[in-house]
Amino acid sequence: MAKITFIGAGSTVFAKNLLGDILGQEALAGSTISLFDIDEERLRTSEVVAHRVAETLGIRPLIEATTDRRAAFDGCDYAIAMFQVGGYKPGTVVDFEVPKKVGLRQTIADTLGIGGIMRGLRTIPVFLEMAAEMEELCPDATLLNYVNPMAMNTWALFRATPIKTVGLCHSVQGTAEQLANDLKIPVQEINYLCAGINHMAFYLRFERQTAEGVQDLYPLLHQVVRDGRVPDWNRVRYEMLERMGYFVTESSEHFAEYVPWFIKRDRPDLIARYNIPLDEYVTRCENQIAAWEQMRNLFEAEEFPLAVEPSKEYGATIIHSLETGEPSVIYGNVRNEGLIENLPAGCCVEVPCLVDKNGVQPTRVGTLPLQLAALMQTNVNVQALTVEAALTGKREHIYHAAMLDPHTAAELDVEQIWALIDDLIAAHGEWLPEYT
Repeated sequence: MAKITFIGAGSTVFAKNLLGDILGQEALAGSTISLFDIDEERLRTSEVVAHRVAETLGIRPLIEATTDRRAAFDGCDYAIAMFQVGGYKPGTVVDFEVPKKVGLRQTIADTLGIGGIMRGLRTIPVFLEMAAEMEELCPDATLLNYVNPMAMNTWALFRATPIKTVGLCHSVQGTAEQLANDLKIPVQEINYLCAGINHMAFYLRFERQTAEGVQDLYPLLHQVVRDGRVPDWNRVRYEMLERMGYFVTESSEHFAEYVPWFIKRDRPDLIARYNIPLDEYVTRCENQIAAWEQMRNLFEAEEFPLAVEPSKEYGATIIHSLETGEPSVIYGNVRNEGLIENLPAGCCVEVPCLVDKNGVQPTRVGTLPLQLAALMQTNVNVQALTVEAALTGKREHIYHAAMLDPHTAAELDVEQIWALIDDLIAAHGEWLPEYT
């Protein structure tokens, strides 16, 4: 049976969901589960949870936990990356607080913007170390990457290692379900084609089959706006639907910081109009930290039943299809080799993929609507320069990435941007390699 390694298994809630998905499939129930984390305490909790998931499902997989990453990789068939370099403190706090001193505000800061750039620079070197270990210890394994910034990390891996890699996110399938709720249509009835880059893919088709034929659901989405039924938390994306003609996958709070139009320090009216939750990721982390002790006690308490329910994640589906040959279709972040013609060759794109014994096979989408490709290119520029900085060690490309970031450039002048990068590099200290 397969050996499935969790890198960052101390992310207990996410690990629990993936474990339930994987072990809940009969063909994978006998797998070896190897849990790795550098935090021994959280790793112990995840090990307890893994055994409880297996007990709930009535199965007996081999479960091991280790703080030795090489041991976790040794002979594995699948590695699932789900870690954060630098953690909430100091990593995330620095990414928010230093830019805030010069008036640059953020919501999530894990994908693009100053926060996304710095997170990528912290994370890519760790991925390169991991890839080298995998080439030695499990060269035929498939790496499933859930770590943000998704496009930057995955693109760097495409360039640096032959290890089979696919980036995974739940924004495509998750947003489809949200839109189905807005339209009051069962999501199972909806068919869609989505493509672009991670966190900025658009539904090129959103439709359902009826007795009269295929029904385009976009007119109904526009009707949500006309009827005043836009959810308060989703105003940014519906605004973009009206402006761009297509609906984007990632949440409104995420999207607001990928573009120059919604977060401006001298426009509090925009923050109110679009209900943009500044510092949302900081608030979320603080709440999770405050609730962790109680959650851990519940996870470890045998007297409380542990619910195991299917998640929306694609990880288990991919592993099942690769192991059994039973085909499935997922949305993956893969290398652009003629898949989207009007995005750069080699960049990381998110497209539908067929998965079976032949591997993860991306689908060619062709040419995107011009306005969508142009918008994505503004983000791809930042991704490309951050990856280049991480792979070459050239500090100049960090400045370039920040200068070309849409939100940062809309708020700061070039002197402020360069000074901010210097301050962030100094604040992150040993969490970053030396850049020259």
